[in-house]
Amino acid sequence: MVNLLLKQMEQTREMMIRSGVENGLQNAKTIQLSRRLDQLMNTYYRQMAFEEEKDQEN
Repeated sequence: MVNLLLKQMEQTREMMIRSGVENGLQNAKTIQLSRRLDQLMNTYYRQMAFEEEKDQEN
């Protein structure tokens, strides 16, 4: 799951940067992609914390 999240984060980041360059930073699509990247990053960090917690229990 972590590898999938990393891949999705990288793809979304690239799309966001491209949108920002082509459409501007205040463009709705750019903002939407930024929010999506935030969601993916939050999910990734929660998953990493969960896995770290599991490792500490063992």
